[in-house]
Parts: sequence; structure tokens; C-alpha cells
Amino acid sequence: MKRTATPTFVLSIPLVVKPGEDRILIGRMEAGRRLYNATLGEALRRHGLLKQSKDWQHTRTIADKKLRSDEFKRLSKEAGFTPAAIITFARTCKNEAGWKDRLGSNVTQRIAEQVFAAMQQYAFGKRGRPRFKGASRPLHSLEATTNAANIIWKPETGCIEFGDLTLPALLPSKTQDPYLHQALTNKTKYCRVLWRVVSGSRRWFVQLMQEGIAPAKHEQACGEIVGLDIGPSTVAVVGDNSASLVKFCDTVVQPWKETRRLQRAMDRSKRATNPHCFNANGTWKKGQKFTPSKRYTAIRTEYAEVERKLAAERKRAHGELANQILGLGNVVQSETLSYLAFQKNYGKSVKVRAPGMFVEQLRRKAESAGGQLIDLHTWSLKMSQYDHTTEVFTKKPLSQRWHVLGDGSGVVQRDVYSAFLARCVMSNTHHPSHIETMWAAQKPVLLQTGWLRSEPAKIEPSGKITVAWQPARATPLERVVCKRGLAAGHGLDAVVARREPGDPGGFALRTPCL
Repeated sequence: MKRTATPTFVLSIPLVVKPGEDRILIGRMEAGRRLYNATLGEALRRHGLLKQSKDWQHTRTIADKKLRSDEFKRLSKEAGFTPAAIITFARTCKNEAGWKDRLGSNVTQRIAEQVFAAMQQYAFGKRGRPRFKGASRPLHSLEATTNAANIIWKPETGCIEFGDLTLPALLPSKTQDPYLHQALTNKTKYCRVLWRVVSGSRRWFVQLMQEGIAPAKHEQACGEIVGLDIGPSTVAVVGDNSASLVKFCDTVVQPWKETRRLQRAMDRSKRATNPHCFNANGTWKKGQKFTPSKRYTAIRTEYAEVERKLAAERKRAHGELANQILGLGNVVQSETLSYLAFQKNYGKSVKVRAPGMFVEQLRRKAESAGGQLIDLHTWSLKMSQYDHTTEVFTKKPLSQRWHVLGDGSGVVQRDVYSAFLARCVMSNTHHPSHIETMWAAQKPVLLQTGWLRSEPAKIEPSGKITVAWQPARATPLERVVCKRGLAAGHGLDAVVARREPGDPGGFALRTPCL
């Protein structure tokens, strides 16, 4: 019987691993890598023979979808290209290799399931051909299917039992991390043991797949709608009695000089120790393989550490911004973005801020909070061109950051106005009467925060609009945000919490000091 899917969240906890235990764990990872490669090779072979068969070619011509699908399933079962057949092959390989003490039955099953999932994506044309894992691409994690065998979390002792190994987890006290201890009260579905390189050393972690919804650290405004406009380097947020334009991931600062220096040092080392890999004009010879020197490896480790720190800070900044947005409302409306176009036009900015990753994290958090992230149709709505006072679409250059309202009532910041329009959209359509009602309530907030100006704008001969910037006359009205506090049992993070001048709630989505 098929198991019912339940909500799941992940807890990552560092492990205390001794040098001898580290060697044993690496040996098990190597066994998992070899088993993965053997299983993948067999799956590729079976899939290739299946597609070469005449019955398969004939089945492709069947017009009836149901009949064609049933026939494909029958042929796959006969060829052994099913999850059960792949799992059986993986277990046979594990037993014949004598790895019963290294890889349990559940771990072997999970490896086979991962192989078949990758092959299924390849067979359906959704992804490319799965690659084998070489020595330079080792296996970084092993997981079981349940918390009853092979890899077991023992909540009473705070340890992981991985076969004959008992690895204690590095747990903070309840006063230091109440969120972690509250999340540990949920049922553990299964565990994953993984390693990462931190400061050049291998560190081991366990990820607990907990059943249910993650505990909320902050209070969230349920039922409120928030408009969002994401740019390459800024984010505009408009909620109930709040309007903000903030720098996207302002704490993530890419050290371009340092990374460029490390990349050049790696290139020089590679060319000096492997001259046979390069042509006379300095280009790479196709098919050559280079041997990394000790110096190259040391520089590569230093470069990887720089990128690891940036990735960790980026993930933290994404989570902080997402939590602040959900404090305004758990229903977020935003235009559908082309992240490929962002990468082509704003490559460096996208590399530093990763807007696509942020949107996915915001979507997951909104759904976990009982809300949703609604994707609005970009081409039909055209937020940056629409004027609700005249109901006319006017295309503007990117350099023009202020929008002159058609009725002459003032100028409004372009990104903030787009976020406001996104908040007012209903059923992927602009409704002028609804927007006018919302504008009457939002206008005092925009005037107070400085994003709407009633004075005439200065239009230069080039067509660029400039606005004489003035300090905001009062603190913005942020009813939801000002009342938003930490959930019961949680305290402020002394490292993360930073207050802006005049910000009693410590909320970063406030209009910056002008």
C-alpha cells in the first residue's frame, strides 16, 4: 500500500567524530560511491537495451495514451527497468562485495532509489545523462529509509547509531537554542549523515527528517497580502501600512579582488606543473588531464572556503528577508521572473544574491506558514509600465527609476509602485476600481516614507526624471511589523539582530534613513 505523504522539515546538527571514526565513515562513503556507480551502470545498460528493442519502437507509435503508457510499463518490467529490480541488483552487488558491515539494506535501497530517480528524469528527457561519481566527485552523504535500522537517531542519548558506530551530536542547551529542542520533539522519519569541508577540514553532520511543520520562530500575519518586486540588487515590499525598498542581501559582499587573485594563482600553478596540457597559444588541449600540485590543492581549498562562507551568509540573509516578508503577510504576490535573463544581463549581481534561490525559499516558507507565493503573469500585467490613474501602459527605460502618475498627482518610486500593483492584482488582472481603493489607503504611507512625492518632478532633456530627495517626515506606519514579535520561547539572535536609527522593532524592511 502506498504511504501517505506528510509534511517534513530538516534539522542539521553537527556530530562529534574522532579520527578513527572519520576513517570508517569515509570508507563507508567510498563503498556507497562504488555501489552507486555499479547500480548506475546497470541501469544505463538496461535502459539502452530497452530503447533499442523493436517492441519499444512500435509502442512509441501507438496513438492511445493509456494503451501506450500501459505498454511502456510492461516493457520496462520485462527489461528489469523498475525501482524494485534496480534495488534487487544493488543489494546483490552489496552482498557479493562483502559490504554488509559497511552498508545496510536500507542505505542500499536509498542509493538504488536515487539512481532510478536520476534515470527516470533522463528517460523522460527532463535532465541529462546521469554521471558516474569519480574520486574527485565523492559521495557526500548516506541516508536510510526509516529511523529503525542502519542509521538511527536516539533522542534519549542525543546520538546517531550508524551500524556499529555511535556518534554523539553536538547539541546546545535548551536556553541557547529553544527552536532546536522544540523541533526535536517531532517524530524523526529517517536520518542522513553527511560531511562538508569547513576551513580545510572535514566536518560531519546529521540531518534529521522531522515529521510535521517546522516551529515558527516569529509571529506571522496570516491572511495579509504582500506585493513583491524583485530586482537584481533590490527588493521592493509593500504590505498593509508598510512600503520598503531594501538592498538585496546587503550583508553578502563578494571579495572580487581576492577571488580573482586566487583564480589567477590556480591558473598559473596549473600551467606551470602541467605544460603538456596546453597548446603553444595557451589554449587547453582537448582530452588532456592535469595532475593538481600541492600548491594548487591548497589554493583551491582556500578559494572553496571563501565561496562556502558567501553561500552560508547568502542562505542566512535569504531566510532573514523571507521571515521579515512573512511578518507582513503569508500570501505573497510577485511577477514571474526569468532567472536566465537575469544571469545574462546581471551576471555578477545574480551570482552574489541568487534571486531564484530566494524565491524558492520564500515559497517554501509561505506554504509552511499556511499561505502561498502567487506567480503573476509578467507579459499581460506589465507592472513597470502600468498607470492605474489613466489605465495606460507606457514603456520606460531602466534608467528611469521614478514614475510620473498620469493624473499629475505626483511621482512614485518605480519598484515600490510595481510592488503595490502586484499586491492589488486579482486573478492575474488589473482591476482599476480595486486599485483605486487600495491606493487611497496606501497613499499616506507612501507619502510618509518618501516613496511618493507630490511636488513636480524635474525632467531632464534626456528624458530622465530626478526627484529632490527629502528626509521622511515621520516613521512609517507598519502596524503588522511593529507588533510582530518573537514566538513564545524564542529570543533575539545577538549576532543577527541589528537596529537602524529610529527602528524600535529592529525590522530591516523599514525605509532607510534619508
